[in-house]
Amino acid sequence: MKALALFLSVFVSVSIASAQPIVVIVRHAEKAANGGNDPDLSSAGRARAEALARILKDSGITAIFTTEFKRTHETAAPTATSTHVTPTVVAAKDTAALVGKLHQLNGNALVVGHGDTIPNIVKALGINSPINIPDADYSELFIVTLGDKPELFRLHYPDDERTENEVAK
Repeated sequence: MKALALFLSVFVSVSIASAQPIVVIVRHAEKAANGGNDPDLSSAGRARAEALARILKDSGITAIFTTEFKRTHETAAPTATSTHVTPTVVAAKDTAALVGKLHQLNGNALVVGHGDTIPNIVKALGINSPINIPDADYSELFIVTLGDKPELFRLHYPDDERTENEVAK
């Protein structure tokens, strides 16, 4: 966790020095098995949302975007609280509106999306690398530097809570 936070801090510092905003894009955290089409986060999801807030605490987030679904709101909530930023809701299917808002940024942003919306967001930001997010994967952080030549960095949440045998501590 500390290594990821250090990397993001250095990355954000370089971004600030070059005046290019960065966008951190994550899939909503793990959702509860019940709740129909709009479930809450599971306990694992809530823990991941808290981890995201810890990772981003020094990243200069000045804007947060979620979709209309509870799981994106709940994933963003700890970061919103720690950064004192009120999330902006953009419809999950309105990639063009989201990207328009991202290109108007004066700072760094967090976007909490869905496994099927993130590839379109990344592509609309000018990244041509194919993105495929398996249904059970909640581990990736996509960091895009905006500007004339957007760049993508793919990171994963640290697995601090597990031992080598993948057994929870």
